[in-house]
Amino acid sequence: MKIVICDDNIEDLIKIEKLINQYIKLYPNLEILTEKYSDPRKLYNRICEKDLADIYLLDMIMSEKTGIDLGRQLLKSSSDSIIIYITSSTDFALDAYSLHAVRYLLKPLRETDLFEALDYALSSREIKKGPVFLIKTREGLVSAPHSKIEYVENVSRTLEIHLTDKEIIKSIFIRKSFDEEIEELLWDKNFLQVHKSFVINLKYVKKLLPNSVVMESGITIPVSKKRTAEVKKEYLLFYSEQYR
Repeated sequence: MKIVICDDNIEDLIKIEKLINQYIKLYPNLEILTEKYSDPRKLYNRICEKDLADIYLLDMIMSEKTGIDLGRQLLKSSSDSIIIYITSSTDFALDAYSLHAVRYLLKPLRETDLFEALDYALSSREIKKGPVFLIKTREGLVSAPHSKIEYVENVSRTLEIHLTDKEIIKSIFIRKSFDEEIEELLWDKNFLQVHKSFVINLKYVKKLLPNSVVMESGITIPVSKKRTAEVKKEYLLFYSEQYR
């Protein structure tokens, strides 16, 4: 994974690089390389040569070549790179989003804003390879492919993600509710919340019982009374679509 920073203000460039280095320390399991440019023309030429990075942090207002110029060239290069704009002005927000930038951050740059933008960017990169669920663990940020998740359990305010290969990924203490933590996962029609503490992958349901489901691994997961009718309906709908 390569992250490129481009800002013709040396002081701002150094600040952004320091923040990224702090971010990298939070996730030592991720292999992230960084490159920085104070001359946007040099970066523009690299892009023209299709020497591309995964994520670009671009200042908007620069001499010779602007952040918009760089973004347009990335699109011309058929790049699926992710762009995050960092600027001192709100005037170019519409231009930024027309180039599919994922974030438009204002200076002075706040650590929380940059870290959230990088989390989102990394998630977006993984989604292009296939949907993944990002989990914050003690070892760092871990991505679990949706296709390998059998079920997710809320255990004492932590998430336990059970994979089909028997591996269990445990999150750090969650500050949000379980429903909020798994909301993104439920956008995938393969996943269904069957209980206040359980989300299952319908692909790995072996048997549906009146008050529970049996998974391929043999584990039995409870279905809450208020969800029984919905679970039965979604289960039957899911499997009827598989055989169309």
